[in-house]
Amino acid sequence: MAFRFVCVPSALQGAPVGWARDMLEEGEIALLADSGGLEAVNDVAHALELPSIALVRGEPDAARQEETVIAYAGSLPLVWIAPGFSESAREWARQRGPMTLLVSAQGSLTDEERRRIDRFVATLGRQSE
Repeated sequence: MAFRFVCVPSALQGAPVGWARDMLEEGEIALLADSGGLEAVNDVAHALELPSIALVRGEPDAARQEETVIAYAGSLPLVWIAPGFSESAREWARQRGPMTLLVSAQGSLTDEERRRIDRFVATLGRQSE
């Protein structure tokens, strides 16, 4: 595993068929719960052809949720999709050693956001060669 990818299920809705599966060939996905509940998580697992999928535990407030995602990232590069990020999370991303991509997105990723993620993952792949 070369990187971790964290998002809510709705971020992957509307993506081209196979995009997430191909992008995650060297990565590990963990989902944050959203209003779609277990059905949305199950849909992502089916789309990725995974028999199981990791969940990042939910927290009562945004600051604690960021701390939990940061703990999950560990020492691996990270792609993190969320509606927004605190200055503290942005500073953490700038200062940590492993590459980190924060993507602010409400709902489904746009084509441009997916291209940005693809470039990041391609850069990770070149670094591991």
